[in-house]
Amino acid sequence: MKMKTLIAAATAISLSTGVTAANLNSDRTKIETVLSTYEYALNASDAGTIITLYAEDGVFMAQHNAPSVGKEAVRAAYGGVFEAIKLDVEFTVDEIQQLSPQWAYARTQSEGFVTVNATGNKGPESNQELFIFHKHDNGEWKIARYIFSTTNPPRQ
Repeated sequence: MKMKTLIAAATAISLSTGVTAANLNSDRTKIETVLSTYEYALNASDAGTIITLYAEDGVFMAQHNAPSVGKEAVRAAYGGVFEAIKLDVEFTVDEIQQLSPQWAYARTQSEGFVTVNATGNKGPESNQELFIFHKHDNGEWKIARYIFSTTNPPRQ
């Protein structure tokens, strides 16, 4: 009896927010495409492609840095990152949850290597990430907010 009540409540919530199963699958695929493009561009040090994935008012919150707010600040932040390091990481998507027809989040992990451009030193890179996505009127999902933190043990 409880299961039927839960299913009915979930259906009512989905219908009231305008999110249908077909939309969820389509939107999930679109968000996965954004994440895949982001991973590729990150590994290619391609700030130009990354910036196309962000909303105009997007925010990039890199560890140990103040937030970069707006496309130009986000572009500059990634430019600085790519001047300093070269990434070779692979993302794992832990979850994608659509909160409404226009908002979703994705929780990911990335693992691989980072090379310091100034020295050529290469070491392990491992992070946990949270992306918040906004769906625009044209149906495109854009990164509205992105934050990450390392899961590597502290350096000694």
